[in-house]
Amino acid sequence: MTKSTSQKATASMAPTASTASQVTASAASTAPQAKASKASKASKASNASRAAATAPVLTPRALNRATLDRQLLLRRAPLSAKVAVEHLLGLQAQNVKPPYYALAARLDGFSPEALSRLMADREVVRIVTMRSTIHTHTADDCLTLRPLVQAARDRELNYFRKGLAGVDLDQLTAVSRELVEAAPRTMKQLREALLVEWPDADPQSLAVAARCRLPLVQVTPRGLWGRSGQVALTTAEHWLGRPAEPAPAPDSTVLRYLAAFGPASVKDMQTWAGLTRLRDAFERLRPQLVTFRDENGVELFDLPDAPRPAADTPAPPRFLPEFDNLLLSHADRSRVVPADLKGRTWAGNQAYCTLLVDGFLAGVWRLDEDALTIEPFGTLTRAQRQEVVQEAERTLAVMADGTNPYDIRFGTVVRA
Repeated sequence: MTKSTSQKATASMAPTASTASQVTASAASTAPQAKASKASKASKASNASRAAATAPVLTPRALNRATLDRQLLLRRAPLSAKVAVEHLLGLQAQNVKPPYYALAARLDGFSPEALSRLMADREVVRIVTMRSTIHTHTADDCLTLRPLVQAARDRELNYFRKGLAGVDLDQLTAVSRELVEAAPRTMKQLREALLVEWPDADPQSLAVAARCRLPLVQVTPRGLWGRSGQVALTTAEHWLGRPAEPAPAPDSTVLRYLAAFGPASVKDMQTWAGLTRLRDAFERLRPQLVTFRDENGVELFDLPDAPRPAADTPAPPRFLPEFDNLLLSHADRSRVVPADLKGRTWAGNQAYCTLLVDGFLAGVWRLDEDALTIEPFGTLTRAQRQEVVQEAERTLAVMADGTNPYDIRFGTVVRA
């Protein structure tokens, strides 16, 4: 660069007096706005804190009854399977039978074939969504809720980065999509095909990356009632014949969550979704919500017109599947799980189906070929025992095929 050129460049880079004054004026005008914004946020936080401190207190039993009502567990609802799946924002489906048990406990006139038919017709699907677990969702929710929780899938993928050294994730996504849309593939088949492209990568990490980066659904016959089939995957867009939709605003999902699981705290919803930083959505919605406190002072949000039955409302026994979302969708589970029973529905890696008595966890159960075995965690009164047997009979009438007689037994389910 010549001296004259350098001088010109220096001159062009140097701010003029007018430019400097404009920058100074802009900074001066921005500073009060920033202070005002901080002051506004601080004022809102202070007001929210005062409101929380004076909000009515809901006891665990009151929370229990409100949540059971939203979960269709105080009385069986006259809803279709599809409407119920949508209202509940999906059903835990780590195994094939839990969604069927979940609806049998909640719906009047439910038959397993109703849900199975929806799955065969691709009106509901099985896909990994909340908390990195498989859920049965309506087709519409599959295409919107899955994008909503993409941030959680990205965090999950971080645990496998070491096994993905040198792998271009965008290329892996494109290759994986092409593979599973050409024909549904098992995870084993997907691993083997991806290893051809990236032979030095960890096979499991490759398959997990494909699952995290793509909305992969389990195709039928997997999930159909009375049928068997290994897990084979394709994309939701390919299976449903339409593109994924933009992720819904967290605000709309907050309202749906409260309708199904409220009253609830911010941390409760974050636990349900496996997401973080949802506080802002709750704050935006605060003017249209009502607030309460639990007995520990935690602020709880709710829809103004949502049902909040009296704490002494009768709650009939219910036989729920393992992993039912009722027990997994709050940071504080004391509204359903008594403190002394925490962890009792698990033994090692085995999760057990759960029994509710008077609305709270009270035991576990197992359905075998010839018997439904119930293991209460404590002593049942004579009336409670009779009600549990009657509910077991209803469960068997829906879930058993009717070809063989079943015994209802009180015995050991959890084995050391």
